[in-house]
Amino acid sequence: MIVSPMRILKGMIDISSIMDEELEQIRAKRLDEIKKRIKSSLPSHEGILILNQENFGSVIRDNPNLVIDFWAPWCGPCQMLAPVIEHLSAEYAGRIRFAKCNTDENQQIAYQHGISAIPSLFCYQNGAIIHRISGALPKEHLNMQIRSVYHL
Repeated sequence: MIVSPMRILKGMIDISSIMDEELEQIRAKRLDEIKKRIKSSLPSHEGILILNQENFGSVIRDNPNLVIDFWAPWCGPCQMLAPVIEHLSAEYAGRIRFAKCNTDENQQIAYQHGISAIPSLFCYQNGAIIHRISGALPKEHLNMQIRSVYHL
Protein backbone atom coordinates (compact mmCIF):
# COMPACT_ATOMS: atom_id res chain seq x y z
CA MET A 1 0.00 0.00 0.00
CA ILE A 2 1.38 3.38 -1.00
CA VAL A 3 0.57 6.38 1.14
CA SER A 4 0.50 9.74 -0.54
CA PRO A 5 2.89 12.47 0.70
CA MET A 6 -0.11 14.74 1.37
CA ARG A 7 -1.59 12.16 3.70
CA ILE A 8 1.72 11.87 5.57
CA LEU A 9 1.97 15.65 5.80
CA LYS A 10 -1.60 15.90 7.12
CA GLY A 11 -0.79 13.30 9.79
CA MET A 12 2.30 15.25 10.83
CA ILE A 13 0.29 18.46 11.07
CA ASP A 14 -2.33 16.70 13.22
CA ILE A 15 0.39 15.37 15.56
CA SER A 16 1.98 18.82 15.72
CA SER A 17 -1.28 20.49 16.71
CA ILE A 18 -1.87 17.84 19.39
CA MET A 19 1.63 18.45 20.74
CA ASP A 20 1.01 22.23 20.73
CA GLU A 21 -2.16 21.72 22.76
CA GLU A 22 -0.33 19.45 25.21
CA LEU A 23 2.49 21.98 25.59
CA GLU A 24 -0.01 24.74 26.23
CA GLN A 25 -1.68 22.63 28.92
CA ILE A 26 1.69 21.90 30.54
CA ARG A 27 2.56 25.62 30.47
CA ALA A 28 -0.77 26.58 32.01
CA LYS A 29 -0.40 23.95 34.75
CA ARG A 30 3.16 25.08 35.51
CA LEU A 31 2.06 28.74 35.66
CA ASP A 32 -0.70 27.82 38.13
CA GLU A 33 1.85 25.95 40.29
CA ILE A 34 4.17 28.97 40.30
CA LYS A 35 1.32 31.33 41.22
CA LYS A 36 0.28 29.05 44.11
CA ARG A 37 3.87 28.86 45.35
CA ILE A 38 4.19 32.65 45.27
CA LYS A 39 0.88 33.12 47.11
CA SER A 40 1.86 30.58 49.76
CA SER A 41 5.19 32.34 50.34
CA LEU A 42 3.63 35.76 50.94
CA PRO A 43 4.25 37.11 54.40
CA SER A 44 1.97 35.57 56.95
CA HIS A 45 3.42 36.86 60.23
CA GLU A 46 0.67 38.87 61.83
CA GLY A 47 3.14 41.40 63.27
CA ILE A 48 4.13 42.63 59.80
CA LEU A 49 2.07 45.52 58.51
CA ILE A 50 0.97 45.58 54.87
CA LEU A 51 1.33 49.08 53.46
CA ASN A 52 -0.66 50.82 50.74
CA GLN A 53 -1.33 54.37 49.58
CA GLU A 54 -4.06 54.85 52.20
CA ASN A 55 -2.13 53.78 55.32
CA PHE A 56 1.48 54.57 54.40
CA GLY A 57 1.72 57.98 56.09
CA SER A 58 -0.08 56.97 59.26
CA VAL A 59 2.04 53.83 59.70
CA ILE A 60 5.23 55.90 59.44
CA ARG A 61 3.81 58.49 61.84
CA ASP A 62 2.54 55.93 64.38
CA ASN A 63 5.67 53.74 64.55
CA PRO A 64 8.79 55.46 65.86
CA ASN A 65 11.09 52.59 64.80
CA LEU A 66 9.99 51.10 61.51
CA VAL A 67 11.60 48.94 58.81
CA ILE A 68 9.78 48.85 55.48
CA ASP A 69 10.51 46.08 52.99
CA PHE A 70 9.80 47.24 49.43
CA TRP A 71 9.19 44.08 47.39
CA ALA A 72 7.23 42.49 44.52
CA PRO A 73 5.71 39.01 44.21
CA TRP A 74 7.68 38.14 41.05
CA CYS A 75 11.03 39.04 42.65
CA GLY A 76 13.06 35.94 43.61
CA PRO A 77 15.36 37.72 46.08
CA CYS A 78 12.27 39.32 47.68
CA GLN A 79 10.79 35.86 48.22
CA MET A 80 14.05 34.70 49.80
CA LEU A 81 14.02 37.70 52.13
CA ALA A 82 10.39 37.25 53.26
CA PRO A 83 11.06 34.62 55.96
CA VAL A 84 14.03 36.65 57.22
CA ILE A 85 11.77 39.68 57.65
CA GLU A 86 9.26 37.51 59.51
CA HIS A 87 11.96 36.25 61.90
CA LEU A 88 13.34 39.74 62.50
CA SER A 89 9.83 41.06 63.10
CA ALA A 90 9.30 38.45 65.80
CA GLU A 91 12.77 39.03 67.27
CA TYR A 92 12.32 42.81 67.53
CA ALA A 93 8.63 42.78 68.49
CA GLY A 94 7.87 45.72 70.75
CA ARG A 95 11.03 47.60 69.74
CA ILE A 96 10.91 47.84 65.94
CA ARG A 97 7.86 47.48 63.72
CA PHE A 98 8.20 45.81 60.31
CA ALA A 99 6.08 46.51 57.25
CA LYS A 100 5.95 45.40 53.63
CA CYS A 101 5.09 47.51 50.61
CA ASN A 102 4.36 45.77 47.31
CA THR A 103 5.92 48.03 44.67
CA ASP A 104 3.69 46.62 41.91
CA GLU A 105 0.55 47.63 43.78
CA ASN A 106 2.00 50.89 45.17
CA GLN A 107 3.98 52.35 42.31
CA GLN A 108 3.49 55.94 43.49
CA ILE A 109 5.07 55.17 46.86
CA ALA A 110 7.96 53.37 45.19
CA TYR A 111 8.48 56.33 42.85
CA GLN A 112 8.38 58.83 45.71
CA HIS A 113 11.05 56.83 47.55
CA GLY A 114 13.26 56.42 44.48
CA ILE A 115 13.06 52.64 44.55
CA SER A 116 15.14 51.42 41.62
CA ALA A 117 15.92 47.93 42.92
CA ILE A 118 14.08 45.45 45.08
CA PRO A 119 14.20 44.22 47.70
CA SER A 120 14.95 47.52 49.41
CA LEU A 121 14.63 48.04 53.14
CA PHE A 122 14.10 51.54 54.53
CA CYS A 123 14.70 52.14 58.21
CA TYR A 124 12.64 54.96 59.72
CA GLN A 125 12.98 56.62 63.07
CA ASN A 126 10.38 59.14 64.20
CA GLY A 127 9.12 59.53 60.62
CA ALA A 128 12.52 60.09 58.98
CA ILE A 129 14.51 57.68 56.81
CA ILE A 130 17.74 56.97 58.68
CA HIS A 131 19.12 54.02 56.68
CA ARG A 132 18.58 52.10 53.42
CA ILE A 133 19.51 48.52 52.60
CA SER A 134 19.37 47.12 49.06
CA GLY A 135 19.36 43.47 48.15
CA ALA A 136 18.60 40.21 49.91
CA LEU A 137 21.21 40.03 52.64
CA PRO A 138 21.57 37.10 55.03
CA LYS A 139 19.71 37.41 58.32
CA GLU A 140 22.93 37.90 60.29
CA HIS A 141 23.97 40.90 58.15
CA LEU A 142 20.52 42.49 58.36
CA ASN A 143 20.47 41.89 62.08
CA MET A 144 23.85 43.64 62.50
CA GLN A 145 22.72 46.63 60.45
CA ILE A 146 19.42 46.95 62.31
CA ARG A 147 21.18 46.75 65.69
CA SER A 148 23.65 49.40 64.57
CA VAL A 149 21.05 51.76 63.07
CA TYR A 150 18.70 51.56 66.05
CA HIS A 151 21.51 51.37 68.66
CA LEU A 152 20.34 48.05 70.12
